[in-house]
Amino acid sequence: MNSSFSIEGKVAVITGAGGVLGGSIAKSFIKAGAKVVAIDIRQEQLDTRIEELRKEGGEVIGFVGNALDIESLKKVAAQIMDAWGRIDILLNIAGGNTPGGTLRPDQEFFDMPVAEWEKVTSLNLNGTVYPSMVFGKIMAEQKSGSIINISSMAAYSAITRVPGYSAAKTAVSNFTQWLATEMALKYGEGVRVNAIAPGFFIGDQNRAVLINPDGSLTERSQKVLAKTPMKRFGDINELNGAVQFLCSEAASFITGVVLPVDGGFSAFSGV
Repeated sequence: MNSSFSIEGKVAVITGAGGVLGGSIAKSFIKAGAKVVAIDIRQEQLDTRIEELRKEGGEVIGFVGNALDIESLKKVAAQIMDAWGRIDILLNIAGGNTPGGTLRPDQEFFDMPVAEWEKVTSLNLNGTVYPSMVFGKIMAEQKSGSIINISSMAAYSAITRVPGYSAAKTAVSNFTQWLATEMALKYGEGVRVNAIAPGFFIGDQNRAVLINPDGSLTERSQKVLAKTPMKRFGDINELNGAVQFLCSEAASFITGVVLPVDGGFSAFSGV
């Protein structure tokens, strides 16, 4: 591989590392030679992930941390600096939708509990902003680093039933552009901020709305595939290359972009 795509030796902080997406990217980064800092709010999932990553033979440390708690993140940041002395990459993976934040087919927007709206919007927006404030400050002092956020197809056009998630991910896209601008103007070209916008991947959070109990596609799945030119769902591992590229020197003049990884979903009108 061209060395400009390398992330070998880079210290990569991954929030939500205990989840499916965080775990997939963490394994990919370990195999690419990065030094991984796994952060998750759940001790059991974190321990399982660290054990998996160490079996890959790479360097990994893990900390219980809350992406919605600044003081928790500051404590983790200090421990990372004590251990490895720098932070080169921040992957803001913590996020996702909540069951209560998804409207049922028989439910109206006006029935959605406000607490669920607040929960899902805070998880996705503040869960991106707060780690960026804490770990991004270290990057600003270093005058180098790469932050990757997670947007969504829901930020491109309206997707029914997920109002809070859609609003938050749209805000993440805007925040990505804003922070990219802020960092470059104030701290130089070495600190970059980008995002990926995954298309449709079947995971634990959306399986029930995409796959029927008998394994067949739901009506919602059929609509998704009808608007996806590649006519399939993505594999979670297909996000890894895009993230690594954006974190590497090969993307040294790329900041403030939201890169769709979606099989063409965002490009296709459906006609």
